[in-house]
Amino acid sequence: MSEHQPALAVNPSAWPRAVFAIAIAFSTFQIVTAAFHPVSSQVLRAVHVGFLLLMIFLTFPMVGRGRPWQPLAWLLGLAGMATAAYQWFFEAELIQRSGELTGWDMAVGVLLILLVFEAARRVMGIALPIICGLFLAYALLGHYLPGDLAHRGYGVDQLVNQLSFGTEGLYGTPTYVSATYIFLFILFGAFLEQAGMIRLFTDFAMGYFGHKVGGPAKVSVVSSALMGTITGSGVANVVTTGQFTIPLMKRFGYRPAFAGGVESTASMGSQLMPPVMGAVAFIMAETIDVPFAEIAKAALLPALLYFGSVFWMVHLEAKRGGLRGLPKSECPDPWAAVRARWFLLIPLAVLIWLLFSGRTPLFAGTVGLALTAIVILGSAIILRVSSFGLRLAFWIALGVLCAGFFQLGIGVIFGVIAVLVAACWFVKGGRATLRICLYALAEGPRHALPVGIACALVGVIIGVVSLTGVASTFASFILAIGRNSLFLSLVLTMLTCLVLGMGIPTIPNYIITSSIAAPALLDLGVPLIVSHMFVFYFGILADLTPPVALACFAAAPIAGERGLKISLWAVRIALAGFVVPFMAVYNEALMLQGDDLLMSAFMFAKAAVAIGLWGAASIGYFQGPLAWWERLLAMGAGLLLILAIPVTDTAGFVLAALLVAQHLWRRRRVVTE
Repeated sequence: MSEHQPALAVNPSAWPRAVFAIAIAFSTFQIVTAAFHPVSSQVLRAVHVGFLLLMIFLTFPMVGRGRPWQPLAWLLGLAGMATAAYQWFFEAELIQRSGELTGWDMAVGVLLILLVFEAARRVMGIALPIICGLFLAYALLGHYLPGDLAHRGYGVDQLVNQLSFGTEGLYGTPTYVSATYIFLFILFGAFLEQAGMIRLFTDFAMGYFGHKVGGPAKVSVVSSALMGTITGSGVANVVTTGQFTIPLMKRFGYRPAFAGGVESTASMGSQLMPPVMGAVAFIMAETIDVPFAEIAKAALLPALLYFGSVFWMVHLEAKRGGLRGLPKSECPDPWAAVRARWFLLIPLAVLIWLLFSGRTPLFAGTVGLALTAIVILGSAIILRVSSFGLRLAFWIALGVLCAGFFQLGIGVIFGVIAVLVAACWFVKGGRATLRICLYALAEGPRHALPVGIACALVGVIIGVVSLTGVASTFASFILAIGRNSLFLSLVLTMLTCLVLGMGIPTIPNYIITSSIAAPALLDLGVPLIVSHMFVFYFGILADLTPPVALACFAAAPIAGERGLKISLWAVRIALAGFVVPFMAVYNEALMLQGDDLLMSAFMFAKAAVAIGLWGAASIGYFQGPLAWWERLLAMGAGLLLILAIPVTDTAGFVLAALLVAQHLWRRRRVVTE
């Protein structure tokens, strides 16, 4: 168990009953509010944060590991829920006296801020609370600062009003997204995980790639990319798929540091991979007010290049080391795995269709989650029937019933689920399926805790930025550099993301940098989506870069290697991730912006060749070992291709062709001799 893990067993059946019941109540509240909208947005956010605080204080100790001291845990947790009750009960009065706080308002507001800071410290460590604390200090003391950083000064009451009431602070846009889209998608992933989706993905990847050159590492890349479609959490991905793939890679001859680096890089890339992507994508869609499908479209080609780069590096390392795959007889049949669990793909397919047909993520997540429950419950009933005709009729009947939802509303789907639950109670093996669903309802909130509390705490930064206008000061600094060199502005923004990412996860990293740096890039002429994707990418890569590298340190105990050594390999493997955002800024066609598909195809091909050359130079192998001068030429040709100048494109392609031709000719001579 890592330093910031809750004191809960992996299996929810071993949890304390009170925590289990609270987790079920949390999920139930989120599902009901998503489906029927019985409360206002403000109350939804407040109760969401209240549940987060209650669960965190009951499961995360103040220091060390183990179970928290229960009397204090309950006191703090119930105090968190009390702040939510206050917002709900006095909602109308708080709106009417907005900006004029009573004594009770001040007490509740200050209590909420303190509880959110402490809860975030318990879950995520001290780094993010320190950063947010500096912003708090700036709001209170910034009028003493010299020059452009100074502001007019704000009282404690103004700051508490900004942060604890309304939608500019702790209950801001990130908390709204956490309380709606993100929670539903985490719950969706928890249901699929409990139902065996991880097994489906790993068996499919093993069946297709396990027996090829470097098969175990390729399985890691493919299974992590597939897992990203349902989890969207890089570090969680390392811990789940890494338990299987890292030991497998080591068993077949990969160095422990390389094995950990491959898993870390592939897992972090899962947040970039359409169609579902990570939580940041939903926050981005809400922040810049564009359909989620536009975010996914912009991410498509860069994600393919990212995973293509990882796959290529794995392939070259395997060839260089002479690493073979598993015997084909030991690999599962990929299509047998699909046939055994094909029904789990139905909700995923419907979810993707809804997301890309213009429906809101909230609608798509609600329907996807309901369909997942129907498919899991329905399969428990009908898979025991041997007749194919009866099975087909059952699924068609369920489909027709669910289709009635479009005319009669979500109540129809809840009715279908209730009938299936009742049927499972009496069918042999059905109660085990009901237990799976109950455990998924409990697991969802546990996975949502770090995401949700991060979204709440970064509301401090959003509130202070909007109150003081400090973003414009930082933006003017970047703009001053950018007028002379856009490249230097991009490098400065990249370094800001990487430094912030040393101590905080991707979500708060993106929210901070998108509040401060992305507007400056927009003013420099970088398109809106591209500027936000730029900071998103480097927020993710911060989890791979030394010295902190959260994803790599999560892989370290599994790989049996130092996190720093894994991190150095991860940076080499993730080369594409560092290059592609810069290329997209200079030509947005790489993110499918604009209508010139031919240019998008050219940019994709150019980036793929450059990444291919750099991969070969980094590993020192292509069709055979590369000489030192070949590695230098490969790096040079790749560099020419990523520069945004037509003449360098031509030179890069010519140099690449000559290099490959001479290498193949030299390699053939060595073989014939």
